[in-house]
Amino acid sequence: MERPELKHAVREHWERQPCGTRGVAADERRAFFAQLERERYEVDRHIPGWARFERGRDRDVLEIGVGAGTDFVQWCRAGARAIGVDLTDAGVELTRERLALEGLSARIERADAERLPFASESFDIVYSYGVLHHTPQTARAIDEVHRVLRPGGTALVMIYRVPSWTGWMLWGIHGAAKLRLGVTPREAIYDHLESPGTKAYTHDEARGLFARFRRVDLDTALLAGDLLAMRPSDRYRNSAAALAWNLYPRALIRRFGRRFGLGLLVEATK
Repeated sequence: MERPELKHAVREHWERQPCGTRGVAADERRAFFAQLERERYEVDRHIPGWARFERGRDRDVLEIGVGAGTDFVQWCRAGARAIGVDLTDAGVELTRERLALEGLSARIERADAERLPFASESFDIVYSYGVLHHTPQTARAIDEVHRVLRPGGTALVMIYRVPSWTGWMLWGIHGAAKLRLGVTPREAIYDHLESPGTKAYTHDEARGLFARFRRVDLDTALLAGDLLAMRPSDRYRNSAAALAWNLYPRALIRRFGRRFGLGLLVEATK
């Protein structure tokens, strides 16, 4: 079903606060973008090895959901013929600014992942990290990824998964702690993780979403939420949250807990 009111709410959320920008000083622009990049790959340290941006050299690459442009600029630096789209004006403007500061040139435009404005079989690689679980019709967006890929092309997509540390924490805060024991971690993610309506999938469900692809490889990654490695939003700026942030066993989770990471890394071949 079409959910225009939900998509509007998703867009408004990310217009206010593009991914990764919360709490980062923005006065000096080069320093702002440098800090975004440093922090992204310190926390999501798996991204460069999984994405392998160098594979984009001299190839047509589409990124869906550019955000502040941190990953997109890696494709451009690597020599890809890259195009980026985002649902928000904020994402488009930030990424264009980032490119200009580095003297790079690429096409960036606002577009809906569920209706990509490109001809079929236009790209060798389609990359989308932590985006498609936010759009109301995720399956339609993944069908669009398949449509615009050339035969033999690669989709690199991170979507959220269950079970995960993040899901359990949100369930504890918004379910168990409020004696709402009927709430599931998946429902807690839907209602309380980032923009409204955020979805999470099991490995089997992800394979179903990518069933049209001839090969699908899955991996799991710990994300900032699993490690409490992000700056807390306003709703978690209280003494209890501060204690949790200080006492959280990040080293143990990193060493032993990757199998319950929120990040489901999908590499699919058309």
